[in-house]
Amino acid sequence: MSQKNETAVLVLALLITLGLVGGGAWLLKDKIWPQNSQDAGSLLPSSNQRISDRISFGEKILTPGEASPAKKEGVAALASGNYDKAVPNLEAALKLNKNDPEALIFLNNARIGSAKSYTIVATVPIGSDLNTSLEILRGVAQAQNEINSSKVIKGIPFKVGIANDDDNPEIAKQIASSLIKNQQVLGVIGPAASDTTLAAGTIYTSGRLVAISPVSTSVKISNFSRYIFRTVPSDFMAARALAKYMVENLQKTKAAVFFNSQSSYSQSLKSEFVSSVSLEGGQVLSEFDLSKTNFNAAKSVAQAIKEGAEVLMLAATTDTLDKALQVVLVNQKRLNLLGGDDVYTPKTLEIGREQSVGMIVAVPWHIDSNPNSDFPQKSWQLWGGYVNWRTALAYDATRALIAAIERNPTRVGVQQALSSPDFSATGASGTIRFLASGDRNAPVQLVEIITRIPSRSGTGYDFVPVIPSGN
Repeated sequence: MSQKNETAVLVLALLITLGLVGGGAWLLKDKIWPQNSQDAGSLLPSSNQRISDRISFGEKILTPGEASPAKKEGVAALASGNYDKAVPNLEAALKLNKNDPEALIFLNNARIGSAKSYTIVATVPIGSDLNTSLEILRGVAQAQNEINSSKVIKGIPFKVGIANDDDNPEIAKQIASSLIKNQQVLGVIGPAASDTTLAAGTIYTSGRLVAISPVSTSVKISNFSRYIFRTVPSDFMAARALAKYMVENLQKTKAAVFFNSQSSYSQSLKSEFVSSVSLEGGQVLSEFDLSKTNFNAAKSVAQAIKEGAEVLMLAATTDTLDKALQVVLVNQKRLNLLGGDDVYTPKTLEIGREQSVGMIVAVPWHIDSNPNSDFPQKSWQLWGGYVNWRTALAYDATRALIAAIERNPTRVGVQQALSSPDFSATGASGTIRFLASGDRNAPVQLVEIITRIPSRSGTGYDFVPVIPSGN
C-alpha cells in the first residue's frame, strides 16, 4: 500500500472511530450485552470524593445518568430504613429498566431489611468504565438474586454492597482499607483491572479479607496472596492458546504485537505471548506501544509487514482499543489478526466490521461454549439480553464466595474454604476450582469474528467459538 493510501485509510479509520464513539453509537444494547448507553466520560467522580460516597448498599445511587423517579424514591426509602416503601419502588424501577443490576442489588438488600444477613461487596470502575462495571454487576446481582430466592444457606440471605474504585489503584486501596474495617464484610468481588487488584490486594491481605477478581488476568496475580483469587484464567493461558492457534491452525510463525506499556494486563499478555510463540517455534518480530502519543497505525502496520510479520496480535486495553481498531482497519485483512479479551467488545464489531472478520480472540467464556449450562437462558430471562464473559465470570466469583461462606462464615474461614483441595462450586462456566496460586483451574475459549445474517449482535457480525473449550 502506498504512503498516500495508508494515510487515507488512517484518516478514514479515525473518522469512523470518532464518529461512532462521539455519537455514543452502541448498537448492541440489549442484544449481545445489555448495557446502559449513557456516556460516563463527563460524569467521572471527583478525585477528592469521600470514600464513603463511593460505597453503597442502596442508600445512594452510584451509576451515572438520570435515574427513574421510582429508583430515586426506592433509594431514599432505603436510606431512611423504610424497607416496606423501598421494595415496591425498586420493583417498579426494574419494570422500567430490567437490565439495571444496581437496582436489582438494592431491591434484594431492601427485601432483607434489618434481618440477619451475610455481607459481600463488589468493587467496580463505575466512573472510568461504566459498561464493564454493569457487566460485572449483572453477574453479582444474578447470583445474589438466585441465592436469596432459594435461601440455601440456613435461611440467611446475602446483602451486597457496591464500591466505585474508578480502576484507580490509590482509590481502590482506600476502599479496601474501609472494607477491612467493616467486620460484617466477609468477601469482595473485584477489583477489575490487574493494576488495581495488585494495589488493593495488599490491603485486603492485611485485613484477611478475600477478594475474588472476575476479570484481572495479569500473571503477577498468581501466588500474589493467599487472600486474592480470580475466576478468570491468567494471561499465560490466553497467550498459550493464541500462540498455539497461530502456529498450528494458521500455519504462521512470525508476529507483531500491539500493546499498552502503561497496563500490567497488557504487558503481561504481551510478554506471555512472546514466550509462547517462541515455545511453539515462532518469533515475535516487533512490538508497538499503543499508549504512545505519536503512535501511528498505518506506519506501524507497514513496518510490521516490512519486517516479515504474518500475524498482528492486539493486546489492547479499554483505553487503547480505538488505536487497536485503527490497526484493524489499516491492515485491510492483509495479515491475520489475534486479540486479547479486551478486544471482545461491541465496538470491535461496530468499527472493525468486514476488516475484523477472521480475527481470533481469547476469552474465558462464550455463551455458546457450554450448551449444557442453563446460565445463558436464566440470564436472558433476568436481563432481557445475552451476556458476555465478564458477567459470567462475575457470577462465578459470587457463587464461589457464597459457597465458601456457606462452609465457614468468617473471613479466615472463607479463605480456608476457597484454598481447600476439595472446594468446588457450580457457576456459569462449569465447576469452579482454584489452584494453590489462587488462579482458576480452567482453560480459555477461542472465538472468531464471522459475518452472520441475522446476527446476534445486530451488526451483521458475531463472535463465535472456534475451538471447543479445553482443546
